[in-house]
Amino acid sequence: MRIAIIGQQLFGKAVMEAFLARGDEVAGVFTAPEKPGASPDPLRIEAEKRNIPIFQMPNLTDAAAENAMKSLDADIGIMAFVLQFAPQNFVNVPRLGTIQYHPSLLPKYRGPSSINWPIVCGERETGLTIFRPTDGMDEGPIILQKKIPILPDDTLGSIYFDQLFPMGVAAMLEAAALVVAGRHVETPQDESQASYEGWFRATEARINWNMHVNLVYNLIRGSDPAPGAWTTLNGKKIHLYGARKHLSPTFQSVKGRQIGVISAVGEKSFRISAHGGEIEVSTVRPADSKKMSATEYAGRNDLCIGMRLGD
Repeated sequence: MRIAIIGQQLFGKAVMEAFLARGDEVAGVFTAPEKPGASPDPLRIEAEKRNIPIFQMPNLTDAAAENAMKSLDADIGIMAFVLQFAPQNFVNVPRLGTIQYHPSLLPKYRGPSSINWPIVCGERETGLTIFRPTDGMDEGPIILQKKIPILPDDTLGSIYFDQLFPMGVAAMLEAAALVVAGRHVETPQDESQASYEGWFRATEARINWNMHVNLVYNLIRGSDPAPGAWTTLNGKKIHLYGARKHLSPTFQSVKGRQIGVISAVGEKSFRISAHGGEIEVSTVRPADSKKMSATEYAGRNDLCIGMRLGD
């Protein structure tokens, strides 16, 4: 098939490479312009190496974008990690229209941070959806879905890089083949089950130590590695990674314990108390430094039992 790729970053690059490896033709690539000072986009770099036409436009709503898509004479458009709004007059240009990847089980968790939120909210499963893009955000009819469990110690990184990323690449190939062969079914989304969440950024990733330990733990793992759940110590911001949860089984195990304070400092980690248990942390990133082991951080900051976080 002759395809047009609309995407960016490593996922867009991986999708393009997968289609090329299968023997399909990539007629052109649409990718957002890089911001000043940003790292080069991997999709753009790879397309340049392969002499594939590249279109970097500030938006996809202008006639220039539509005309560029028409010039490609593509069978199908493939949207792989797209943050720009793509209007119907653009996505409908390819002979068989366009399909889009979204890393959640639509209609749940529509929006730009759809991998973080299910973990933070304590969901037990998530997945991916390939659908037809419409002018509504992640609202088009579903072509293909894949489910995966969210295990108790999964993080954003393990869910995305180990599962949703490679599964998403394979699902785009599968869905495109179904559409080109005329064997796909388009199922409208059930609006009674729909939800939309905005960006999960630093504001959302701040830890409230007065919350239950389960909620604190979900926040940390749903932010790991990005944006990184954070708190403060002596007025300085620190991000916490590599967390483990320890529940308090008895009254005696919490008697006299204060919430949000260092409860133990060990050889490889330290613990912070919360309602219902403790959070054990193995990796820390101070605001003015790179990631380091909890041990190194504890030594540098004379960490000791009783020090309060979140001040």
